[in-house]
Amino acid sequence: MPVLQVYLDTDQDLRSDYRLTRESMNTLMREELEDIGKSFGRLARHKAFEKAVGAVDGCHIRIKPPNHNKEDYFNYKQFYSIHMQAICDFSGQFLNIFIGFPGSVHDTRVLKNSPVYVHAQYPPAGYFLLGDGGYPCIQWPIAIITPYKLPLQNRVEERFNNCHGRARGVIERAFGMMKARWRTTMFKALEVKVGFCTDVVTACAFLHNICLSNGDVLEPDVENDDPPPPMPPGDAGQEASGNMLRARLSAQVSAPLVLQPHLAEHDYI
Repeated sequence: MPVLQVYLDTDQDLRSDYRLTRESMNTLMREELEDIGKSFGRLARHKAFEKAVGAVDGCHIRIKPPNHNKEDYFNYKQFYSIHMQAICDFSGQFLNIFIGFPGSVHDTRVLKNSPVYVHAQYPPAGYFLLGDGGYPCIQWPIAIITPYKLPLQNRVEERFNNCHGRARGVIERAFGMMKARWRTTMFKALEVKVGFCTDVVTACAFLHNICLSNGDVLEPDVENDDPPPPMPPGDAGQEASGNMLRARLSAQVSAPLVLQPHLAEHDYI
């Protein structure tokens, strides 16, 4: 994803290498976003998801904890880790990664400290990311759409969750492929100091993208996916809820694909 890779590097001066302002880059990026969105629509099996341009999630990378603050690295899955947050595209290539928070930190807190959230880097307005129930459903400062929580209230929510899960699952497959590709590194505690772990994981993610770009696709290893812990309380006043957007998407998913003639006679359709 060359355009997105350049765009997400907010420290880079686009004009020196590409003679483009960031506004001009937005025009080029829209074409790429449309392609990504159509692919997410195919994953979800519904056009309502064609404004999804990424899936976001976190995974835990096993480490040997430092002697100081050791308990901070002990996660809810009962092992020591650092957190890797990633956004991937429809093929499982990573568009953005944020690595290094201790394993005990909740996904939501990691998100709210990441540059992609703090600086509203991605996605652009009018698009959204797909996240699991460990994230808030929000529309600002970045849009993340999550599934409806159990118990579901009706078939509309059930249909939406099914489509959402088919599209969002690509991020879990991306983590699984990366760990399968670097099995000897990822399936045991990293044999380096904690401060160097981020460099190791970043290198693995970068090489994972190169492999996918060259058609080297692996069957992902499946880990036991424990449900995420409840979201910690936070200041919801700093965010705009995404519930209305999710409701509109749900309505589109449950709307009939072919309008019956007798319904077309009514002006409320």
